[in-house]
Amino acid sequence: MDKSEPTMGYFEGRKHYYPIRVFYEDTDFTGVVFYANYLRFFERARSSFFRLAGVSHAELLERDVPLGFAIRKIELEYKRPARIDDGLLVMTAYDRYKGARLWVSQEIWRGDELLTTAYSEAACIDMNGRPRRPTPKMIEKLKPYFLPE
Repeated sequence: MDKSEPTMGYFEGRKHYYPIRVFYEDTDFTGVVFYANYLRFFERARSSFFRLAGVSHAELLERDVPLGFAIRKIELEYKRPARIDDGLLVMTAYDRYKGARLWVSQEIWRGDELLTTAYSEAACIDMNGRPRRPTPKMIEKLKPYFLPE
């Protein structure tokens, strides 16, 4: 890997881990991470999971019928605040899929402290926003990471 290439994190079993540093721009005036920025951290981790698993968003957009993803539902629980300069680790697990939907579990950790959890349902969609099944190639690449059936 080229040293200028950003990290995509790493896998341990079926879980993906993505390190993030809290910057000034992520915080409010008190130095605490602004609540909506946790959504950004989770999004970066979900996308990095895909990339590291071999699923390219660019390739999905270049198909005859371009595909993308939309979060249909997300539930967050804030347990402890993250602060400026904290080193965080975002854990992502793609739990299962059915039809056009993917279910995702995520956590943000600071060392041994669990800070935030998220449970989301993503939908694979075409450019008109209609649900579409993920490609067989994509499912094949993600299959090792889903929970056993």
